[in-house]
Amino acid sequence: MEKNIASDASMAPTKIERPRWNKYAFACTMLASMASILLGHDFSVMSGAALFIKDDLKLSDTKIEILMGILNFYSVVGSTLAGRTSDWIGRRYTLIFAAVIFFVGALVMGLAPNYAVLMFGRFVAGVGVGYALMIAPVYTAEVAPASCRGFLTSFPEVFINVGLLIGYISNFAFAKLPEHISWRLMLGAGAVPPIFLAVGALAMPESPRWLVMQGRLGEARRVLAKTSDSEKESEIRLSEIKEAAGIPEHCTDDVVQVSKRNHGEGVWKELLIRPKPSVRRILIAAVGIHFLQQASGINIVALYSPRIFEKAGIKTRNGLLGATVAVGFTKTIFILVATFLLDKIGRRPLLLSSLIGMIISLLGLGFGLTMINQYPEKKLIWAIGLSIATVLSFVASFSIGLGPLAWVYGPEILPLKLRAQGMSLAVAANCIMSGVTTMTFLSLSKAITIGRTFFLFAGVAMLSWIFFYTFLPETRGRTLEEMESLFVKPKDKKERDNPHVELGNGRGTINGHDQP
Repeated sequence: MEKNIASDASMAPTKIERPRWNKYAFACTMLASMASILLGHDFSVMSGAALFIKDDLKLSDTKIEILMGILNFYSVVGSTLAGRTSDWIGRRYTLIFAAVIFFVGALVMGLAPNYAVLMFGRFVAGVGVGYALMIAPVYTAEVAPASCRGFLTSFPEVFINVGLLIGYISNFAFAKLPEHISWRLMLGAGAVPPIFLAVGALAMPESPRWLVMQGRLGEARRVLAKTSDSEKESEIRLSEIKEAAGIPEHCTDDVVQVSKRNHGEGVWKELLIRPKPSVRRILIAAVGIHFLQQASGINIVALYSPRIFEKAGIKTRNGLLGATVAVGFTKTIFILVATFLLDKIGRRPLLLSSLIGMIISLLGLGFGLTMINQYPEKKLIWAIGLSIATVLSFVASFSIGLGPLAWVYGPEILPLKLRAQGMSLAVAANCIMSGVTTMTFLSLSKAITIGRTFFLFAGVAMLSWIFFYTFLPETRGRTLEEMESLFVKPKDKKERDNPHVELGNGRGTINGHDQP
């Protein structure tokens, strides 16, 4: 039913000249995307720290499972609050707020004397992660020019991988220390990245789209002049943002009075209670891509890679932690490749080919681990090699498509007034699904075996491919203000353009709104 949306090529994207670099936009998005380091570092460092925490605090597998997965549910609190917070105080100060919260959480975890305090630190850090996950892609999408938006808005995923790699290296570096010291240093080291994030955020400009929503046109004009590819594009972007914010085109004042709703009031009603058909489809696409990103099982590999490698035949702690460093390097290399392809190849080809690679890898990993499990008395070198290779090919396939595209696609398709709080819903779906998978993996693998668990994730990845193929249109090269038109079906366009169309309930529509 929705395939016509995804394959509609009738509307050509706005042609914008593409220069080699916009250094100012590049610097802004780099600084904002540093917030994503917080999530990557926390996930990878906990994968190694858990080995020491379990022995030092004498914890059961169930408690470890909860400790590792609960951050995702705590992140929902942060991501839900972040949408309204960023509409109220701005994108830049929300980034600083996220850094402060995570800094406190990392210190509490690093100094935790017992499991209860460790869980409290996990809660505080989780709220900070939720804030960072929501605000980083929103800010980068709003600052980036259309010609290189895919490249720049993939940076949050790049920095998630940088955080993962730092965490894996930190685990390896502290692994030889006494148990009661090693895991505390691993977790406490997470207090360092937020300091750099907060300092960097102070040097960033505010999002031009948020400034326009507050009526601060003069400031927005200056930011757009620096982040656009040309003076003409700067004027076009400002005009489109003003139209989206409901500010008359002829208004040239530096400061104008705007509706109170531009602070985020009434957005939930437009998103969830009475959404337009196009907004409903956009929300399904934005939430769906984040939900399915985590349903693929990527965080299982990030968090439980030591356990997976142990099942595959690697037994020593140094060997396990060293293998996880290889996972971190693989993810980082392929996400860097993806950043240069998003604006050249487009979103859909990368996304669909990424899913194919993930499906093949998950099937191979499931088969390899099943064979190892069925013949424990034999050392099946080929099955061990297959399992290790498919772990690396899985993270490579994820990182070159689905990984960065969830953070690129969501904020760029959501309309201006709905973007921050719409992304908070998408990130909440991401965190909830991540929490469900990470907190059930050990129990599920014991119930149906670890090999069959990865067969299950392969099935989910197949369903994801179908959803993305039928529901997600190509967005490469379009301005943010053009996106909603991609999700308007021909029937809706006809009714919108003809105010005298009679509907089944005896009502017509004018400019997309029901009329008596």
